[in-house]
Amino acid sequence: MTPRVKIPKPTVKRLSLYLRELELLAERDQQTISSKQLGQTLGLTDAQVRKDLAYFGQFGYPGIGYRIPELVGQLKRILGTDRNWNAAVVGAGNIGRAVMPYGRFARKGFDIVAIFDAEPSVVGTEVANHKVRPMKDLPKLVKEREIKIGIVAVPAPGAQEVADKLIEAGVLGILNFAPVRLDVHDAVSVVSVDFSLSLEQLAFQISLGMTGSLDEEVER
Repeated sequence: MTPRVKIPKPTVKRLSLYLRELELLAERDQQTISSKQLGQTLGLTDAQVRKDLAYFGQFGYPGIGYRIPELVGQLKRILGTDRNWNAAVVGAGNIGRAVMPYGRFARKGFDIVAIFDAEPSVVGTEVANHKVRPMKDLPKLVKEREIKIGIVAVPAPGAQEVADKLIEAGVLGILNFAPVRLDVHDAVSVVSVDFSLSLEQLAFQISLGMTGSLDEEVER
């Protein structure tokens, strides 16, 4: 789906949260939900829920609200998780080894089909039933296994080089665990996860005796 208008990033983040909550409700066989009820599960207003969903169409029914199975399907289609995505991890260190066996990725449609590392002593070892491959194999396997997402799990100094190699091989999106900003061209999407920044934010909140959430981008 190609939106006709630019969708705010906080809205996209909230779509994932809506989907998570709706899937939990679907597991309990709940069939319908109102925008107010959905908003309350996430600390949002019903107006915010309706505004977010309205970017993509009208999904509610008068007197009913949203039909949960239908809305789950629509959100998966919007987010692109109504199909499987093959991914590869680069970096067989602590983060890479933690990411590989994470079962929720596969349940959400993300199949990690390869892992690479530049360290000769690591190449050939196994991580989550996958043999660690040398970096020279990356272009070939990205093409053969139709890998569209690269997961960067290397130290900061080597992250940009890894990203460049992934993009050159044909990857369209990068999940970046390195604590550094990646410079990529407009045709490639990047989402960064920096654990140290999150801990700093948490330390700030605790130090000031604050409660609640600092995830302002999601909440507003």
